[in-house]
Amino acid sequence: MIFVSRSVPTEHDMNASAAEARPMESVRVLLSGIIDYAGLFPPSQVSMPEAVINYATYRNSNYGWMLGRFVVPVARLDEFIESARDFVSRDGKSTWHLCVTAGEDINDTIRKVRDFNRKNAPGVFADLIEVKANTVSKIDNTVAALPEGVTAYFEIATGDALPDLVTTLSLKGQKAKIRTGGVSREDFPSSKHIIRFVRTCMAANVPFKATAGLHHPIRCFKPLTYAEDAPQGTMHGFLNMLLMTGFARESYRVSLLEEMMEEEFEEVFQFSELGVKWRNEHFLSNAHLGWLRQKGMHSFGSCSFDEPIADLQALGLL
Repeated sequence: MIFVSRSVPTEHDMNASAAEARPMESVRVLLSGIIDYAGLFPPSQVSMPEAVINYATYRNSNYGWMLGRFVVPVARLDEFIESARDFVSRDGKSTWHLCVTAGEDINDTIRKVRDFNRKNAPGVFADLIEVKANTVSKIDNTVAALPEGVTAYFEIATGDALPDLVTTLSLKGQKAKIRTGGVSREDFPSSKHIIRFVRTCMAANVPFKATAGLHHPIRCFKPLTYAEDAPQGTMHGFLNMLLMTGFARESYRVSLLEEMMEEEFEEVFQFSELGVKWRNEHFLSNAHLGWLRQKGMHSFGSCSFDEPIADLQALGLL
């Protein structure tokens, strides 16, 4: 279990009900709104009605503060609203925010998002689009067509073109996206690959989100799907990646960032009300955690919300 440093409880603390217990401030700062729910996508790949019910349930749960956007392909926006309309109309407390994955034709995607928002706001609003862009011209064309109030995250090529693409995103005030896993071992990029992406983004002040493969807080060897005969492989941890991003922002050397990404011993992470310490030596204060979430890693997409919550509970963080 992760070491959790708390103050000695007072009589008032001991009389407080468990339901009123709050996670430590460092956990709140690091994980607020962190999980974009992508239940429509593999390996969960649930039906639209089930995904909508799940999201509505998560929004109203004790852990709703960790929930980000509902991720939906642009081709399924109409299907989404048919399943979600009744839930949205009963949920008057806040807007349902969507992250839309773009189709091949970016202009068609943007037109559909604009029409969707016009018909369904303020109850539902698609304010993010995820776009694959391997060229500067694709970024330029997308940015020029974005509707007001809609932001794009660009899943960019991470080879030799990475610096130029990240520079373009920086100049345009846009955001990046990295794929961190999938349903086969080959879908998981190396730690070096991820670190290069993160350091390039941080150097250019480009925030990013991650998607796929980050179901568990700490790096681990697990089944890659929910099938009985699922292949197993090493999966990156979302705490590893978040904290690595924080240390990258502080210009830690690459070798140490690699060690952070590949850390599998949960007991070396020490959370307190003031921040997070790794290996009893390297510290990120709550201010640093806030900056890494604002200027670094915004969120990660996961087809499961329950699995990360259960793991964090097992670690004693929730």
